[in-house]
Amino acid sequence: MKLATGRRMAGITAISALALTLAACGSDSSADDTTDSGDTGSSEETGGEDMGAELSGTVAGSGASSQENAVQGWLAGFMEANPGATVTYDPTGSGTGREQFINGTVQFAGSDAALDGEELAAAQERCGGTVIEAPLYISPIAVVYNIPDLNDTNINLGPDTIAGIFAGEITNWNDPAIVEANPDIELPDLEIVPVNRSDDSGTTENFTEYLAAAAPEVWTHEPSGLWPVEGTQSGAQTSGVLGVVEAAEGTIAYVDASRVGELGSVAVGVGDEFVPFSPEAAANVVDVSPAAADATDTILTIDLARDTQESGAYPIVLVSYSLACGTYDSEEHASLVQGYLTYVASEEGQNRAAQPDVAGSAPISDGMRERVNAALETISAG
Repeated sequence: MKLATGRRMAGITAISALALTLAACGSDSSADDTTDSGDTGSSEETGGEDMGAELSGTVAGSGASSQENAVQGWLAGFMEANPGATVTYDPTGSGTGREQFINGTVQFAGSDAALDGEELAAAQERCGGTVIEAPLYISPIAVVYNIPDLNDTNINLGPDTIAGIFAGEITNWNDPAIVEANPDIELPDLEIVPVNRSDDSGTTENFTEYLAAAAPEVWTHEPSGLWPVEGTQSGAQTSGVLGVVEAAEGTIAYVDASRVGELGSVAVGVGDEFVPFSPEAAANVVDVSPAAADATDTILTIDLARDTQESGAYPIVLVSYSLACGTYDSEEHASLVQGYLTYVASEEGQNRAAQPDVAGSAPISDGMRERVNAALETISAG
């Protein structure tokens, strides 16, 4: 059964991060809500297709902190096209975002991991049926390090070496395995300090999926959103991890590539080459990856080829899903969620997030955009 609108709105006043106020367009007549969406909502660029002539009211989202920079850009673009409503997004982390979406605190969420079977069943109950999972943010996960003399280069690390570092088995930057892969770099005699997320994180789940697939003999832990190794250095959310890394030399961590800043980053071993992160390399691995076994017309999940040997593909990739209901209790929520996510999926929205000064993400393909728009068009109030 669907949760009441009031319960879903209960957490909105507490959610202020990344809030942008969007002024309403068009008439206040409620009769217009079921007519053609006109200038503010009929195009792919502005969102809200066939959801009404105006976009007004409030919706809240929360979830993946990896999306934070991209969301700032998306909200700004949506504001330019729809000055009038209020849309907020709190980068609480993927686990919290999924939880808040399922319990009805927020109307949409961002998650760096697909809903598992139990979560999907709970989300379907909350939504009264259809749940939408749309892969709208594709980004490399950078393996970053703080070695001031080497932060302007890319240290080469193979999958087994990365796994050994984060498993606590390789503990010095001049370890023979690292030296062998970097003959042209003078590596310091410096302790390696791995840093991980302390919260339930989709970035962690994606990173541990890579380790388990690409280095199964070294990384013996199951993929998980919670870091499986005890006694490590850690930080809450992406900002917390970066704070720990930036505070001490020799640290290494995994973060969304949009947040690398002045830190160094690893070129990852793929086949016989080492590949640094880039939007193009991230798009390459997505292109060679099949749809997940349980994917549907609205569950657009991807089974990433973490152990790919494809030249030029960067395998440590985060595909962050936007979660929405197929049916909402109010026209206000249905219109705004559909309108906002349609803008995010649009060529304009994807290109905005791809800008280096925004998030540097990899735009979704035209084929995926068509599938996402078809799923978003099913959103309604009832």
